[in-house]
Amino acid sequence: MSNSATQMLVTATSEFLRRFPPFDRMEAEAMQYLCERLKLAYYAKDTPIVTPDMGVLQHFYIVQRGKVLARGRGEVGVIDYSTMSLSPGEAFPIGSVTAQRPSTNTYTAVEDVFCYELPVDDYFALMRMSPTFNAFCTQYIASLLGQSRQQLQAEFAQRAAEQQTMNSPLSSIIKKEPVFARPETSLREVIGIMAAGHIGSIIIVDDEQRPTGIFTQSDVLKRVVLPGVALEAPIAAVMSPDPHTLPVASTAYDAVLAMALYGIRHVLAVDEGGRLKGVVSERDLFALQRVGLRQIRQSIETAPDIGLLCQAAKDVRQLALNMLAQGVGAEQLTQFISALNDTLTRRVIQLNLDRHDLYGIDWAWLSFGSEGRDEQTFSTDQDNGLLFICTDIMDREQTQLRLLDFARDVNADLDRVGFPLCRGNIMASNPELCLTLEEWEEKFLGWIRTPDPKALLNASIFFDFRPLFGQFHLAHRLRLTLLKATQDNRLFLRMMAQNALSVLPPLGRIRDFVTDADIEHPGTIDLKKFGARLFVDAARVFALSSGVAATNTAQRLRLSGAALKVSSDESAGVVEGFNFIQLLRLRHQNFELEHGRAGDNRLDPDQLNEVERRILKEAFRQARKLQQRLKLDYQT
Repeated sequence: MSNSATQMLVTATSEFLRRFPPFDRMEAEAMQYLCERLKLAYYAKDTPIVTPDMGVLQHFYIVQRGKVLARGRGEVGVIDYSTMSLSPGEAFPIGSVTAQRPSTNTYTAVEDVFCYELPVDDYFALMRMSPTFNAFCTQYIASLLGQSRQQLQAEFAQRAAEQQTMNSPLSSIIKKEPVFARPETSLREVIGIMAAGHIGSIIIVDDEQRPTGIFTQSDVLKRVVLPGVALEAPIAAVMSPDPHTLPVASTAYDAVLAMALYGIRHVLAVDEGGRLKGVVSERDLFALQRVGLRQIRQSIETAPDIGLLCQAAKDVRQLALNMLAQGVGAEQLTQFISALNDTLTRRVIQLNLDRHDLYGIDWAWLSFGSEGRDEQTFSTDQDNGLLFICTDIMDREQTQLRLLDFARDVNADLDRVGFPLCRGNIMASNPELCLTLEEWEEKFLGWIRTPDPKALLNASIFFDFRPLFGQFHLAHRLRLTLLKATQDNRLFLRMMAQNALSVLPPLGRIRDFVTDADIEHPGTIDLKKFGARLFVDAARVFALSSGVAATNTAQRLRLSGAALKVSSDESAGVVEGFNFIQLLRLRHQNFELEHGRAGDNRLDPDQLNEVERRILKEAFRQARKLQQRLKLDYQT
């Protein structure tokens, strides 16, 4: 082919691609490079273009004409692939080509299809050449994260609906008096009633108010307008006869089952005599009154005893489940759980203050660990301590005894409410954790001066402290002492970095993941130890070195990243990885608790779908990137 003919093809290809992102913003040199290397291939209708059996892919594809349908392995796709019909200008399979692995999906020509094909070596060269194309491929991972979150949220939404609606009697769901008409009522009058009341259906009843039919908005077109039925005709001529009824004492589950079995959208609730009591629609089943934030906070803050707080603690967990079902992210959700748990803890403390005389003592209740970081999940125990001021005129031992007596009762009541006692005795009732400000400062400085393994373990627990009750300024003074002692202490920070690097992301060279091989938990990954901890430990080092006072991991990563001149995109990717692992922990713990088991953090990766596995691998890669930064900064 002559040079002029080749250039004409390149120009035509460029003009086509410029109509679609990211090619509409691609640099001129990169676009020329791309168009010179693309080849057009034809695929007949129903022909597979890419399958998992093809092995590591050799081409990147861009649809030029026709439609391509993506389907997951097995009979049911890993996501709703009605949204995965690829049209001209769309590319595939980005994740598989980038990772240089077989595709997890099958891409099939729905009709006759033409695709541009780019050799994989040229694909990677284009990524290096074009920041725009590189960003597009990176954002694809972000879109997968969003896709996976939607799946998790859908699962929780279903379970939340089941928990709150499936056992509810129909009598509790019916909120309005039913609207009904007699069989002889004219069509004109019935449609007028529906329009005036903004209702989608009307029930036809006999003289005893027993349902004989139903007429809906969708019936107007197919039963009245299209057949040309006169508006003066009786409603009985066009209604759907014998509507499905259920006793008013039936549950929402019975209504859902009836709708599924008979393909209907309304169920009529009747009393023992068969008389109409109400109408339940599909929408009603998902609009039941849910436990609200204001209601829970009010019940906690006004609870007169521990017994009522126990019920409030259950409501907190149910509300957290509902919020996840509504799309709230892991970062916001763990902060929300921590905030309401803080409110529970404060009320427990207030109730105990009525029984203990702490007059004249300046003190603060401290939270450590996940609660100190605002990162509590569904399964959490107690990690707390007490900080107090002892003046020259006060007896230090007597003051501590008064506080310890108070702390023992608080710890016991927190256990009753649902926060188990700490097996490691990291609680305010432990005399070693009920200390004056000066004693806490000396304890912290001792760990920093002598960073042995035990000191580093203590630092990872106690340095994430946060005040919950009392004199908050005492905790702020302790924070300033800590930051002043650590910010320029290279030896201590280097030891902390080494400690953070002692646990590596469980990524395998042959298999996707390295799982536990012991007898008790075979084939699982501890998402706390080998997941969240990877991010938490690294973020702590970066925060202490940068003088960042925040204790929350995501905030530490963002704030210290800015101080260390890490790009916002890189920081965002790391935070996304951490949040995804937290989301998996929340889901797993909830399911475990629902089945009467202690909610742990052990996940079987084989139970994840393909999208979740892919994103979990990406999350672990983000953790590896974070650890590589630690190695670079501290030469470990």
